[in-house]
Amino acid sequence: MEEKMSDNPGVIAFPPALYAGTLLIGLLLNFVFPIDFLPRSVTLLLGTLAIICAGLITISAFRAMNRAHTAINPSQPTTAIVSDGVFSLSRNPIYLSLTLLYIGIALLFSALWALLLLLPLLVIMQIGVVKREEIYLERKFGSEYLHYKTRVRRWL
Repeated sequence: MEEKMSDNPGVIAFPPALYAGTLLIGLLLNFVFPIDFLPRSVTLLLGTLAIICAGLITISAFRAMNRAHTAINPSQPTTAIVSDGVFSLSRNPIYLSLTLLYIGIALLFSALWALLLLLPLLVIMQIGVVKREEIYLERKFGSEYLHYKTRVRRWL
């Protein structure tokens, strides 16, 4: 029973919640202390493109994980190393898509505060989520995961 409970990376928090919470704080700061930093036409265009890219990456990643019959939720056990589709370009395409979605929303709201909070968020993601997942996958899959790591970059 104990083995089953520990068969996950033990991330510090559910990654979408980390992104949503940080974005919310950034948007609230923007509401209280607004700072214009780019023309509205630029933020609309870039924000829309970022959100579209995030959606495409997410769809591709979810499809690849479903084909491999492995969990998308990091609190559940991973049953396979997914290395096709977007996973051949990034070891963390879902986190990449969450980052693009975050950037897109921040741009649509012209929220410079949210963009400034992205750097600490990415540090938290790297230490509290990605590194823990990598240790878990190395322990669980050994050389198969180590070989995948040598072929595919962490983020992009």
